[in-house]
Order: sequence, then structure tokens, then C-alpha cells
Amino acid sequence: MASLLENLVDILDRECVQYERLITLADQKTPCIVQGDIEKLSKVMEDEQEIVGTIQNLEKKRCKVLADVANVVNRDVETLKLIDLIQMLERKPDQQQLLVEVHGRLKQTISKLKEINDKNQLLLNDAIEMVEFNLNMIRAMKTAPQTANYNKKAYSNGNVLGIFHGGFDAKQ
Repeated sequence: MASLLENLVDILDRECVQYERLITLADQKTPCIVQGDIEKLSKVMEDEQEIVGTIQNLEKKRCKVLADVANVVNRDVETLKLIDLIQMLERKPDQQQLLVEVHGRLKQTISKLKEINDKNQLLLNDAIEMVEFNLNMIRAMKTAPQTANYNKKAYSNGNVLGIFHGGFDAKQ
């Protein structure tokens, strides 16, 4: 049982390190979003995907070790939570303390990551709203009212306010 708990603490500690790396990357994403630096944002997201893959592998290992622990303590693996395991270790305070520390650190790290991701999500939503606003302005310009200019035969010449009838000018 002791070696299973050591493995569990080691896996949780390694997961925490990976989540801390994700926090660093999430912090790097914020200025990229604000500045609209798509290339740098893309690179950061590639790095994130690599870390997420590592976390998924660690998560599989954690589930396997937790299943082994559940088997040893004769509990259902589906209902056994880390908090339950901490409570079960009252007679082994050293192991219990290690598990409490890594659990608290992991919980705090994930909470901080969620906070940063929520902030980045708000920034992205603001950027999307700005793009939609600009698109709506461009569309509105295309449907601007015609001027009241008439030609010699008293027909409207069909000029539209503020619009040129050309396409997108990439050179500007």
C-alpha cells in the first residue's frame, strides 16, 4: 500500500508541475490576445497541446494507481476520491500529510489556471465582438442611402454616400 501511495503522490506531483507550465503559457497568451499576435498565439497553443498530452498520460497512470489502491482498501474505484483516501490514512500521518500537500497544491494550481483561462476567454469574446462590429460597419456602409443627386433628365444618378464601388483594396 505504501508504494502505491508513493506512486500516487509522485504522479499527482508531476501533474501539478504540468499544470504550472500551463499557467505560464496561459499568462503568455494574454498579451498575444490583446495585441492580436496570431503567430505567437498559435505557437503558445501548440506548446499547450503538448503539455495537455503529457497530462492525459499522467491522468491514465493516476487512474490505474487509484484503481490499485481501491482494490487494496476494498473500495469501489468509481466512488473512491482523493479526499476519501486522505481520511482513510488517519493512522498513517506521514503519508496522509504528503497526500494532503499535493492535493492542496494541485487544487490551488488548477484554480489559478481556471482564473487565467476565464480572463483570456473574456478577452477573446471582446475581440470577437470588435470584429463583428467592424464587419457590421462595413456591411452598413454598403447599404448606405442614395444621395438626392439628379441628372439632367431628373433621374437619380444612384450615388451612395461614402461608398466607392470597387472591391477590397489590399494596397491601402
